[in-house]
Amino acid sequence: MAGIGLMGHGIASNLLKHGHSLTVLEHAGNQPLDSLRAQGAQSVSTPQALAAQSDVVILCVTGTPQVEAVLSGANGLLQGLKAGTIVIDCSTAVPTSTVQVAQWVTDKGGFFLDAPMTRTPKEAAEGRLNLLVGADAALFEQCRPLLACFAENIVHAGPVGAGHRMKLLHNYVSLGTVTLLAEAAACAQTAGVDAQTFVDVLDLGGGWGAALERLKPFLATGDTSGLRFSLANSLKDLTYYNQMAQDMHSDRTVAAAVQQTLAQACKEGDPQALLPSIIPLLANRKA
Repeated sequence: MAGIGLMGHGIASNLLKHGHSLTVLEHAGNQPLDSLRAQGAQSVSTPQALAAQSDVVILCVTGTPQVEAVLSGANGLLQGLKAGTIVIDCSTAVPTSTVQVAQWVTDKGGFFLDAPMTRTPKEAAEGRLNLLVGADAALFEQCRPLLACFAENIVHAGPVGAGHRMKLLHNYVSLGTVTLLAEAAACAQTAGVDAQTFVDVLDLGGGWGAALERLKPFLATGDTSGLRFSLANSLKDLTYYNQMAQDMHSDRTVAAAVQQTLAQACKEGDPQALLPSIIPLLANRKA
């Protein structure tokens, strides 16, 4: 497995709990590996070495550049990939790249699924992720038992690339709604509206939803833990969505505005700060 970050650590732990042998790629961006090693995980220093001893390789890295680098970079997966190996990409990526990456794997005699995730590190640790899978139907059914080790809901979205398309659609709606609510909350703060009153009124009407639930802890006490997703990752996903919409010649007027809002927040604040922290940035911004 390549990518033992906040989400990948939960995936790895649940694979081990279900009795699978696991080798992980050593990387500076990993979460601590001690608990995984205690459960029997091994580690290697290059993607090539990872591929050489794996029948299934799961990728859970930041995005398209990292996926492409892990596969085709120096000592990459493709150099060690064995015929018949299954590559499962749980990252978020640009669908046009996904189709190309899948072809690289196929040309080496392997099989490819894009299986991006929704939900949070909490559900990853609990083995309760949602997976949106793009793959041949027979390959999807073959891999479903493995995916069920770390996912509660598994949707076959269509052929290769469909999982990543659906993930970008989902995250545009999810992150776009959070950004809209954040802007409204900032305006409410500037107008002197009590934060709890703001939440209570939205709860009783059309403003209720998952986005509001995740922002509630921050609005109430400044606690960002309800939405453990960084500004930088939010901008990445909106950038990918806009690229997909542009590739499809689809309207993206609102999506472009959300991307611009997130890009400005990353310039004004800490890109690694969690997304709820966009609210004070917007409140301090003068139009």
